[in-house]
Amino acid sequence: MASGNLLHGGMAMGCPHGGLVAQVSAGGAAVRIDGAPVATAADLFTVSGCAHVVAGRPQPCTSVRWAPDGGGRDVCVDGVPVLLDSTAAMCFSAGLVPQGPPVVVAVHQVSGARQGVFSR
Repeated sequence: MASGNLLHGGMAMGCPHGGLVAQVSAGGAAVRIDGAPVATAADLFTVSGCAHVVAGRPQPCTSVRWAPDGGGRDVCVDGVPVLLDSTAAMCFSAGLVPQGPPVVVAVHQVSGARQGVFSR
């Protein structure tokens, strides 16, 4: 059963160390919310401005990887699972070292309605 808010290009998200996460759409998603593409498992997510340091050496988050095996497979865009704020994810350094889950700061909801909320 999928439950959560749709992630999209208008969301605010960061890494656990204060960096900003940006969605790089995989190809002009056919579904949009207020003009922003709905995030799918095919999209890339980059991190900028991460200040993470390990043993005195910078090891910033550079990307986010999602595991849409949970809820997102119930809803797809062009056959690709959408990403929900409840979908499992992990931030990684350039050397692919796991650095912790991303923080979804805000997910836009239209007119106070439950649009973008899916349950099955």
